[in-house]
Amino acid sequence: MKNRKRILYICIIAILAAFTALTVQRYVVRAARVQRAVAPAPYFPPGSVWTQDISRAALDPQSSAMIDWLADNGGWGNHDRFQVDFSIRVRTADASTPKVRFHPAPQWYAADSDLVTAIPLPKEGAHEGYDSYRCDGGDCTLSIVDRPEHKLYEAYQADYADGALRSASLAVWDLGRVYPPSGRGDQCGSADAAGFPIAPLLFNADELAAGSIDHAIRFVLPNGRIRAHVFVHPATHAGGPKGPELALPYGAHLRLKANFDMSKLTPPARVVARALQKYGMFLADGGQIALNAQNDQDTVAKYADLGFDSHSLFPIQVSDFEVVEMPTPIPLTYKCVRNP
Repeated sequence: MKNRKRILYICIIAILAAFTALTVQRYVVRAARVQRAVAPAPYFPPGSVWTQDISRAALDPQSSAMIDWLADNGGWGNHDRFQVDFSIRVRTADASTPKVRFHPAPQWYAADSDLVTAIPLPKEGAHEGYDSYRCDGGDCTLSIVDRPEHKLYEAYQADYADGALRSASLAVWDLGRVYPPSGRGDQCGSADAAGFPIAPLLFNADELAAGSIDHAIRFVLPNGRIRAHVFVHPATHAGGPKGPELALPYGAHLRLKANFDMSKLTPPARVVARALQKYGMFLADGGQIALNAQNDQDTVAKYADLGFDSHSLFPIQVSDFEVVEMPTPIPLTYKCVRNP
């Protein structure tokens, strides 16, 4: 009997030792990756609205009322969970990337769009939520950044077939420009309903590993929780919102409260939370999954290595945010006037 107890004891010790060694090894691997990690270069120059420190900015007079209304009317959506969506891909182009012919789709939004004859298209890639460049009529958002050319191409309802890319709209952002509060132009949309660029507002695994997100973040709400028929700068457009006066308008800038209890979050989740305190998040579109992170073949596995997943920010509640002071709301007219 004593021998059996000794054997059992030895087995338990061996199992615990193996588990400890495996855990330590995982942390060593993660630590090594963090040491090598370098946050990606900013998309836009210093002074861009997406990189402004708003940690001490004044609050909107209606901040408490708007946050209370959102909390009382379903919150984030998706059962009021602050979930992260990893479906948006950003592909990188350079001088070696082949260019394909570009054609407007039948439903082309001419006033809002930039018409080009060709667009760089990496051979391997896919639309948001898809596994290829083909589109069946859904959102099919395409983001391609060409840093050597200082351009960001973002297309809505993009479809690649027969050697050509077609889309309903195309925004070509100049990455060397500090855009004015009216962006590409008031009443002008982009691949986002608010008229924003998408890629610069996504955080990615390299930023989490480096320990710093140095820009604001994109978030969405169900349409019934977005104020109807208005937007505030830096938004330049609105989609199909239906919410009342106390609902947040497109372009609303939220900030995580300075006294938020970070102990509720894992280390990589705290990186996101600190960015939400310093740079905040902008209401960009309608949807059910609140926050957006970049997902492509270069970074997808790194989130798991870092211990970050779609549920990592669940402890953050609507009531943990406040609304940064907003400019005067602009009524939606759909009459796009492009900035020079």
